[in-house]
Amino acid sequence: MMKEVYITETNCITPIGFDVATNIKNIGNEVSAIQLHDNPKLLNTAFYAAIINDSALDLAFAKVSSVDGYSRLEKMMILALEPIIKKNKLDLNERTAFILSTTKGNISVLENQNNIESAYLNVLAKKIADFFGFKTEPIVVSNACVSGILAVSVAKRLIQANLYDNIFVVAGDEVSKFVVSGFTSFQAMSNLPCKPYSVNRTGVTLGEAAAAVLISSNKENAKVKIIGDGSINDANHISGPSRTGEGLYRSIQSALAEAKINSDQIDYISAHGTATPFNDEMEAIALNRLGLENVPVNSFKGYYGHTLGASGLLETVIGIQSVEGNKLFASLGFDAIGVSQPINVIEKKKNAAIRYFLKTASGFGGCNTAVLFEKVS
Repeated sequence: MMKEVYITETNCITPIGFDVATNIKNIGNEVSAIQLHDNPKLLNTAFYAAIINDSALDLAFAKVSSVDGYSRLEKMMILALEPIIKKNKLDLNERTAFILSTTKGNISVLENQNNIESAYLNVLAKKIADFFGFKTEPIVVSNACVSGILAVSVAKRLIQANLYDNIFVVAGDEVSKFVVSGFTSFQAMSNLPCKPYSVNRTGVTLGEAAAAVLISSNKENAKVKIIGDGSINDANHISGPSRTGEGLYRSIQSALAEAKINSDQIDYISAHGTATPFNDEMEAIALNRLGLENVPVNSFKGYYGHTLGASGLLETVIGIQSVEGNKLFASLGFDAIGVSQPINVIEKKKNAAIRYFLKTASGFGGCNTAVLFEKVS
């Protein structure tokens, strides 16, 4: 019998809250982290983004460490992980792993070239691991914008392979000059806060965050059980998804097969929803191919912007709160359907009985990941 795997603890650091409770309160009140920023160091024109306040970040970090020399991203990740490690008091031995998930990591250090080595993802992971005293070699998951949710899938499989009993996962990315210039060059940046699935959407809004979870074979204090996953690359284009949603379709199909449930049993979908024309359209097509067009679906990009590798894990953390509280949150920014296939976008916060929750993500290079969760009663 395959070992059961659970998520037992969660936390997140975002511009609208440095813990889960504050984030949920703000989401429930439809408070968005997206603001107009005028920062020539990032872009020579004003742009919309969700960016963590530096002073607030430094003040919070000073409460957990007086040591200098940590980057913004490292502070975000440490702050996300610290309460979970502190609360659980697990022996960080050879049966406890650490996974770091990111798209770009410390890419900002390349701007001044003072310490290029700190841009290496293995160096970033080791620095976070050493802060907490992990005994095992850190594992890095970096696969574009599916990285955060893919790390959950990887952790589940490592526990089921009996390599570990507990795995701490942290995911994070920041809004940097490199990232902003990249999305600007694609002409993908929205001139307004993003509007996922809306006919009035004009592109992506960038954001930054860090999220952390504890994944365990121990059911004690479990929030959800991870019951199925799939990750398929559609090999369509370096930056554009399959127009038929093939990779996402097969990823969800694989997760359903492992979970041994049917698509009509899914109660809620937290989708990727970047508000770009091709992503939103592709998702709608994939969901319809699976008969999921009537399942309530939302995107949290209207609250946080696209937080790259952090997005999948951050949105899982928020989605778990939906499951535990039996609440569906509005897909902020949505007004009128702007995809060719019907989908049931959540327009207002409402109560709902949720047993099965699906999280999906898609990213550059054709990557797609889907993970299914079941409420622990």
